[in-house]
Amino acid sequence: MQKVKPFSLLTEFDISLFQAGKHFRMYQKLGSHLVEAEGVQGVYFAVWAPNARRVSVTGDFNNWNPETHILLPRWDKSGIWEGFIPALGHGTVYKYHITIHNGKGLDKGDPYARRWETPPGTASIVWAPEYQWKDANWLEKRLERANQPQPWSVYEVHMGSWKKIAEDGNRSLNFRELADELVPYVKDMGFTHVEMMPVTEHPYFPSWGYQVTGYFAPTSRFGTPEDLMFLIDAFHQAGIGVILDWVPSHFPGDIHGLYLFDGSHLYEYADMRRGFHPDWNSYVFDYGRNEVRSFLISNALFWLDQYHVDSLRVDAVASMLYHDYSRKEGEWIPNIHGGRENLEAISFLRDFNDAAYKNYPGIETIAEESTAFPGVSKPTWDGGLGFGQKWMMGWMHDSLNYFKRPPVFRKWHQNEITFSLVYAFSERFMLPLSHDEVVHMKASLLYKMPGNEWQKFANLRTLLGYQWMHPGTQILFMGGEFGQTTEWNHDRGVTWELLEFAYHKGCQEWVRAINQLYTSRPALWWHSFSPEGFEWVSGDDTGNSVIAFLRKGQAEDKILLVVCHFNPNAIEEYTVGVPYGGTWREVLNSDDARFGGGGVTNTGDLKAVKKETHGREQAITFRLAPLAVQVFEGQQVPKGKTPAAKAPAGKLPKGESKTSKPAGAKPGKAKKI
Repeated sequence: MQKVKPFSLLTEFDISLFQAGKHFRMYQKLGSHLVEAEGVQGVYFAVWAPNARRVSVTGDFNNWNPETHILLPRWDKSGIWEGFIPALGHGTVYKYHITIHNGKGLDKGDPYARRWETPPGTASIVWAPEYQWKDANWLEKRLERANQPQPWSVYEVHMGSWKKIAEDGNRSLNFRELADELVPYVKDMGFTHVEMMPVTEHPYFPSWGYQVTGYFAPTSRFGTPEDLMFLIDAFHQAGIGVILDWVPSHFPGDIHGLYLFDGSHLYEYADMRRGFHPDWNSYVFDYGRNEVRSFLISNALFWLDQYHVDSLRVDAVASMLYHDYSRKEGEWIPNIHGGRENLEAISFLRDFNDAAYKNYPGIETIAEESTAFPGVSKPTWDGGLGFGQKWMMGWMHDSLNYFKRPPVFRKWHQNEITFSLVYAFSERFMLPLSHDEVVHMKASLLYKMPGNEWQKFANLRTLLGYQWMHPGTQILFMGGEFGQTTEWNHDRGVTWELLEFAYHKGCQEWVRAINQLYTSRPALWWHSFSPEGFEWVSGDDTGNSVIAFLRKGQAEDKILLVVCHFNPNAIEEYTVGVPYGGTWREVLNSDDARFGGGGVTNTGDLKAVKKETHGREQAITFRLAPLAVQVFEGQQVPKGKTPAAKAPAGKLPKGESKTSKPAGAKPGKAKKI
């Protein structure tokens, strides 16, 4: 007996946009929706399954019987099946039973469902969230700041393991509890943004959310959609932006998910030389199929629209850009021009970025992209992919390699710590120390550092200080802020008990302090992505493993002198050239005793003297702390009066500029102690 009534939310224009890959609000049309038809309340269902022989809706309401509620195929050959079922309502649990070409049936979750059962359950749930947002002030300010320089200090969090409740079976905090505990913590630590590792529904918890089945639904493990909205709202009210990890690069082969959705390779490439990811045992979206493009871009805009997310960090972009990513010769197919680039994925990413920025000015998109693909963060109108920022993986690899070396060997590897400044402004870079660096036998950040306990913590504080002072923006994974000793374990979570010990507490205080300095000094973020904000002072004191550079904001902002010392010896008198005379003051020093350091600091004013050093007429002499980052602030110079520095001693290689290569002068006379 047919219990499905003809009904549609789709217009001919919707269908034409969907089939052209240009419908970016398909979540308003496909999926399940509470509607009223002919005076009767019920649920409208619509699903794209063009190769199905039949589609029916099953659930508790019909004892999961696929013979009772059969959807109707649209007349326009769009491949969409739809219909209205009376009397169903909010909270109805359902699946699509899809009869495929050979007569067998598949039970699939709804690709557009707003909520799913808590795993191991795999059914979809009819859900129309009702939430009253309180972040209008935040959204208004976000729009006002669009395209303006602003600080980005990001705390990366895995929601399921930031904090565990041991006395309650070691369970994860839910979204509401995270609003009570995580939000004030991030605020107190001074981070400007939080990045949530994927919170979309996924069947396998150890995938960390990167194997998505429910692209339009937050995972039910931590609460309802309204609960996630409450958490994001709480962040916004605290003045903290929210970045969401988004995974349009691959999806798992779980039978209830997108794979072989209607018995055919609908969402994924049919040829597994393109359609299968060997790294993650998952499947690659068919970016050349317009309906798939509409699905993915609609999903991106869904989170910006319905959940007020401020930024999308796009996972595994490199794997999308190249057909031969992690594939050997003969395991991939070239593009129509014979090249390795995935032209369809490139086109998709440009469409995605254009749609995101056009519809939500003030948001940001961030690419996790590890290759030298050109123009990742250039606008699409200039031939780029259109992302707002790109992860600087080269900085991460070089810096960690350098810091792993015992200090006695670092003088022969100074190029590892300075090389990132050669290309620092070729993209809009974000410097990552993410979850990927503290798993799979890579050791925690603290235990990558050489030396005894004191040296390990001093090295870690120096690494983090250098990260924050380096041009660009920065991201740090949870636990790194206080020197977690073990690798991240999603089952155990962050080892907060370590904060009972002074070194860990001091490291946490250091991160809080560098965040406070960073956000309060425009010199550290006004020109994050342009050479105007950076100038080398010295980069070739390899004997002492010291580098020094300036960070600059607008003309009226105070200039900061940053000195990084990567050796454990203190130097009582160390001289560095400065851009102008007057007084300088040390505003931050990672060797300060309150951070767990040895207390080699500089108090009071440092008077610049006329002494040609590092190609400059003025210089200051100070105590150089061991294994430390020291930041000095100069007096405010009247607008337009900033003295021009002399050219540094020594010739630079052809094509290099002062902002892209260390000066060639030797440091001033130093007295070692």
